[in-house]
Formats: sequence, structure tokens, C-alpha cells
Amino acid sequence: MTNIPPETRTEDPMVSEEISRDVDSWWKIRLALTRRSFRDNWKIFRRNKIGVLGLVIIAFWGIMAVMPTIFFATGFWSPAVYDPVTGLELDPPTRTMTMVERITDPNTEIDQRAVLLDGRIPDTLRVGDTFELPLQPAPPDGRHWLGTDPLGRDILSQLMHGARASFFLGILAAVVTVVIATTIGSMAAYFGGIVDAALMRLADLLIMIPGVAILIVIGAVFTFQLWHLAVVIGILSGFGGTAIVLKSQALAVKVKPFIDAARVAGGSARHIIFYHLIPNVMPLSVLYMMFTVTAAIQSEAILSFLGILNTDTSWGLMMNLARTQGYLLQVADFWWLTIPPGLAVTVLSAAFFLVGRGMDEIVNPRLRRR
Repeated sequence: MTNIPPETRTEDPMVSEEISRDVDSWWKIRLALTRRSFRDNWKIFRRNKIGVLGLVIIAFWGIMAVMPTIFFATGFWSPAVYDPVTGLELDPPTRTMTMVERITDPNTEIDQRAVLLDGRIPDTLRVGDTFELPLQPAPPDGRHWLGTDPLGRDILSQLMHGARASFFLGILAAVVTVVIATTIGSMAAYFGGIVDAALMRLADLLIMIPGVAILIVIGAVFTFQLWHLAVVIGILSGFGGTAIVLKSQALAVKVKPFIDAARVAGGSARHIIFYHLIPNVMPLSVLYMMFTVTAAIQSEAILSFLGILNTDTSWGLMMNLARTQGYLLQVADFWWLTIPPGLAVTVLSAAFFLVGRGMDEIVNPRLRRR
């Protein structure tokens, strides 16, 4: 930067033009360095096959999440049939059944007790009467590629909308975690002493308590919605183990010469933490961001399966419906009710974990291939 004498007034047009030119050049340099860093890191990342595989899986589920909007906008799907909450198959496949006193063939006969328990069958039937019983849940066919659930709703549509919920939950929880853990870890590393001791003992306490147990207790006391869960997971992770890991990284940065130079130059604690420590800890924070997304998706599936989370549709809620309707242990006959959502939770969680492992080579130079 050009040194400008203190007595020179900035109102001078020549001085203002020179300052603007210097600032413009500074931003161009920063942008060029950012592009170069991204290009070099991408070269390292793409050599890691499992990281690229995880990125491809995430991209696939990202496409799945936006497809319902396109299908509804183009008229390919009718909301009356394919809406994940209120949709209903108006013309489901049927089976001819006969009401009998004692069942000898369960595929074609039904007794009076089953008729009374099934709300789809009129209670005016007599022994010997035949009727058409709607088959719900229905197996996959041309209209419903993954079949329908016990309420007649499309499984594929629920799976796509569940991807939206998972992405929203995971990303929000990860952002909250990164903001809190990076700030807490950097503050503990810079100040040390009582500040470090207090923050780290809080982190130790949260590590000792099982996270799922805390979420179950909170969900039983309060009405839990999706964004509430994301914030709670972010707070627990941010003040917990992630803060300890990032504090160790901040301690390594604290002893660097440029930190001492900033302190000697008169930089305040706030300036050093937010302009020197945090930017150098951020790469490791982004790595742990991937792992937080994995934990958030799994936590949502557990809470929804237990019926604690208040949400319209999610993968855990799909498995909860199969459980409450008595289909959870009938995987061989009704596989489309449990395998697709269970596989989705597993695959997407694994994808973010694989991306995190791929980014580990970028954050940790010792793991890079020479």
C-alpha cells in the first residue's frame, strides 16, 4: 500500500483516487488468492475417491430434494395424489374379499372382527357378502414407483421431501455448531486461565451426557420442531467436543509469529480472535461441519421414529408410521415401507462422512500424497 503523509487531506481528489486504486488492487489480490487456494484444494480433494463418491451422493439427494417442486410445477405430479402429507391414491388396487365366520384363506376371506377394526370396510356387511378391499399399503407400480404407505400416500414423494428436511436440519445444525465451537475454542485458546477452564469444563460435561438422551428429554418437555432440533444439536455440539478440538487448533495458531506481530501492533483481543485466530481455525471447522451434518440426520431419524419430533414429513417419520401400523417386522412383505427411508438415512449420513474424510487431507497436510 502507498504511504500517505498524515498531513495530506483525503479530500484531495488525487489522494482519494490513489486510495481507491490501492483498495481495488487489494481485493483483486485476495480474490486471486482465494481462487488459487480453491483450485489447489480441489485437486487434492478429487484424488480422494471416497470423498468424491460422497460428493456425488450428496448431489444426487440434492437433486431429489428439488424434483418435487419441478414435478408439481410442470403438472407431472398432482398434489392431490402426490403431496407427502395430504396426498391420497384415489384409485388404489383392490382385492375381492368375502366375509366369513372362520378364515380358511386369509388372501380372500376376512372375519367380522377384522371388518370392525378396518375403517375402510362398511359395517353393514353380513357373513357371505363380498366386497372390494383397497390394498393400502400398495406395492410399487407404474403410478407409484416405490408404492404407497398405509394411508395411501406416495413413498417416493415422501422420500424426496424427507431429503429437504434432512438437508435443512443438517446444514443449520452444522452452521450453528461451527459458529459456536470456533468462537468458543478460539476464545479459550487466546485468553486461557479461568476462561479456558470454565469453557472446557462445560465441554467435558456435555461430552459425558449422551446426546440422544438429552434430545429425548428436551423433546418430551417441549414441542420439538425441525429447526428447534437443529439449533439444539448445534448448541450441544458447539459447546461440546467440537469446541475442544478447535481449541487445540487455535492453540497451535496462537504461537505463530503473526499473532505476536498483531499484538505488538496494538491489535485488541477481539481483533486478533476474529481476524487472525478464527480464519486460521476455519478449515478444521468446515471439516467438523460435515460430521455434524451426519449426527444431525441420524438424531432426527431417531427422534422421529420415537414420535418425539413435530414435523410434517421426514425419513424417521416414515419408519415411525410403519412401526405404529404394524409393518415394521414385515420387511419381506412390505419392504417399501422401511427399506427406502432407512437406506436414505444411512446413505446420506455416510456421504457427508465420506466428504469429511476427503477434506481431512486438505486440512491435515501430513495425510496428503507426495
